Amino acid sequence: MEFNIPSSAYVHIPFCRRRCFYCDFPISVVGDQRNGSNSGTIAQYVEKLCEEIEQTNNFGEPLRTVFFGGGTPSLLSVSQFQQILETLDRQFTILPNAEISMEIDPGTFDLSQIKGFKLAGANRISLGVQAFQSNILKACGRTHTVEDVYSSIDLIHQAGIENYSLDLISGLPHQTIGVWQESLEKAIALSPKHLSIYDLTIEPQTPFGKQLKPGEKPLPSDELTADLYRIAQKTLTDAGYDHYEISNYAKSGYQCQHNRVYWENRSFYGFGMGATSYLNGDRVSRPRKLREYYDWIKETHVANEIDSIEYLLDSLMTGLRLKEGIDLKQLTKRFGEDAIAQILNCLKPYEKAFWVIVTPERIRLTDPEGFLFSNVILTKLFARFEE
Repeated sequence: MEFNIPSSAYVHIPFCRRRCFYCDFPISVVGDQRNGSNSGTIAQYVEKLCEEIEQTNNFGEPLRTVFFGGGTPSLLSVSQFQQILETLDRQFTILPNAEISMEIDPGTFDLSQIKGFKLAGANRISLGVQAFQSNILKACGRTHTVEDVYSSIDLIHQAGIENYSLDLISGLPHQTIGVWQESLEKAIALSPKHLSIYDLTIEPQTPFGKQLKPGEKPLPSDELTADLYRIAQKTLTDAGYDHYEISNYAKSGYQCQHNRVYWENRSFYGFGMGATSYLNGDRVSRPRKLREYYDWIKETHVANEIDSIEYLLDSLMTGLRLKEGIDLKQLTKRFGEDAIAQILNCLKPYEKAFWVIVTPERIRLTDPEGFLFSNVILTKLFARFEE
């Protein structure tokens, strides 16, 4: 199989003030008073992260997208953020028009900092709002307030950053249809170029996983959660947002180009604790603890090569998340007519249910029902090929 040359990099910044009650991400808690300007832990991490970047082979393409995720990247100092970008540029070259995204949390930065991030190269911001109700934010263990949300957006505007996204979560404790509608309308009123709407996932080792059961109060029922998805789809598309991916909505010209790399199953570099890279069909996951990650940098890393079936399933799982779906001709060219015939046969019941649309050119899921039941469809496809 041939794989594309990577031109995107994900950089994981694992530090948070506290761990949210639903979070299962690889993070390191530094407390409310620590940030990149006064934390030796963060400073050491940045040095080790840059060391990993410098040790990574350049496959020959400059970077078109860079995404700083977390954790809370806005806990970095401006100089640390700049140091990481300069290291990436020396090792791979960042194109002048590259999309450079940064996840930030309300209440974790000031005007000087956000201006500094922009000057260093950040041109797309993803703000972790999650909800517009104080009681829900508190129930989730979030450190910010509703007032912090509005103050942070004001700072983003003052910094002159036009391309920003808001993250919301549906299915949270105490969330009703009315409460959810209120969050959607308040988000729309702020006129972001992009919105990400994530459904709450209960992970076993999180505080939520130990205290709550999906579908039982104070969480919404499964039926209500499905309705919240449908309400978001209608409300946001009526407001002029394109539902271009299962969880993402954008104004024209503002789709997240970095995340499309994942959904199109393209290669990418991954750097930092807990990050995964995908190069030449090899996936390499870094350790989820700081000390183990530092030890990992010193070692020789053995990649796990994926086989053609796994790559096919990856292509289906990611590509069907997109509004336009998957190009059947490319899929046939890469995996052969027999594999495609099995896929089409497996999808027939879902075509009848109008969850899937199949044309000679493409396979795609319908919106919202196909998106809503995508896990059902993918589970069936995976079971077929695992046989």
